[in-house]
Amino acid sequence: MKISKDEVEKIAHLARLEIDDSQKEKMAEQLSNILQYIDKLKDVDVEGVKLSSGAAFMNNVLRPDVQKVSPGPDVTLANAPQRDEDFYVVPRVVK
Repeated sequence: MKISKDEVEKIAHLARLEIDDSQKEKMAEQLSNILQYIDKLKDVDVEGVKLSSGAAFMNNVLRPDVQKVSPGPDVTLANAPQRDEDFYVVPRVVK
């Protein structure tokens, strides 16, 4: 699959990346090479190959919920750099 410079620009826009015009051609070539390699994987014969174990085959190990008493703000905030009564104080991130 061939990737055009226009597609690279669209992908860069969606990813909020700035790409110089000099890099767009190189990026289009590299992305095209990656997609060509992935296309080759469709032709691999996997008949008779056993599935390998992995995360997809794991089952969740669940335990029963146990209700416990909260340790309280004195314990949970003991190592807080700053606190205001029973709350953490953090730098403002939204204006």
